[in-house]
Amino acid sequence: MLNYIRMKILVTNDDGINAESLWALVSALHKIAEVTVIAPDCERSAIGTAVSLFRPLHVQEFDPPVKGVTAYAADGTPGDCVILGHGKLATDVNMVVAGINPGPNYGEDVFISGTVGAAMQGYTRGLPALSVSSAAFKFSGPSMETGAKVAAALVQRMAAEDFPRIFFNLNVPDAPLEKITALKLTRLARSSHINMVTEDNEGPVKQYRLVRERLEGSDSEGTDIQAIVQGNISLTPLYTSLYDIPPQRLLKKLTAGLLNDAKKI
Repeated sequence: MLNYIRMKILVTNDDGINAESLWALVSALHKIAEVTVIAPDCERSAIGTAVSLFRPLHVQEFDPPVKGVTAYAADGTPGDCVILGHGKLATDVNMVVAGINPGPNYGEDVFISGTVGAAMQGYTRGLPALSVSSAAFKFSGPSMETGAKVAAALVQRMAAEDFPRIFFNLNVPDAPLEKITALKLTRLARSSHINMVTEDNEGPVKQYRLVRERLEGSDSEGTDIQAIVQGNISLTPLYTSLYDIPPQRLLKKLTAGLLNDAKKI
C-alpha cells in the first residue's frame, strides 16, 4: 500500500466550503492521506459539469477546521475547483473525491449533480475519482460519518492497487455504519426523478418552478436506488467510454470486506 506521504487527495463539493458534510469527509481522509480542499465559496448544487469559461476565477486561502489541511475557496463551480486544483494548486494529487452531498445522487440524477460533475472533471483528466452522497438531507449526523469512513476505506484500497483510473459514485443510506450490513456494486437506475413544472400566480408576474418528483419503478433489481431503499450502501462504477469499463475482478477486490475496513478508520 502507498504510504501517507505519497497519497495526495483533492477534495471538493457543491455545497460550499463551509458545509459540515465536506469537513466530515476531509477529517476521515486526512487520517490516511495528505488532503487539499478546493471548494466553491457558496452553494453550487445541481450544476452538473458546468465550468466558467467567460470570466476570471478568484481563489482565497481558507482557514480549515481540520488542522494540517490546505484549503481554498473559489468563486466558481465544483468543476472549476477540480480544474484549478489539477492545473495549478494541487497538481500532484493521486485522486479526486467530491462530497459529501446531503441527499442521494443516483439514477439519472448524476447528470445534473454538481458533486458527481466535480468528480467527473478529475476522471476526464486521467485521475481516479469518487463522488460521495448520503440519503440523509442534512449536513451532519451518523450517515455523514458513514460516508466519510467508507470513502476513506475505498481510497486506501485504490492506493493499494496503485490508483487505477476508476470513477465511483458512492451513496450511503441514512444510517450509522454499524447498522449497515452490505455494500452493493450497482448500476445506475434508468430513471429516478423527473422535472415537473408548477405555475405560481401569487405575485404580479407569472412564474414557474421546477419540482423533482420520484418516478415509480425506479428501484429495479441491481440498481443504486434499490440498494439505498433496502438500507445498503451503493457503489456504482461510472465511465464515459465502453473501453473504460473496469474489470469485475478488480471491482470485487476493491470492495470485498470494505465495510470492515471502514469501521477501522
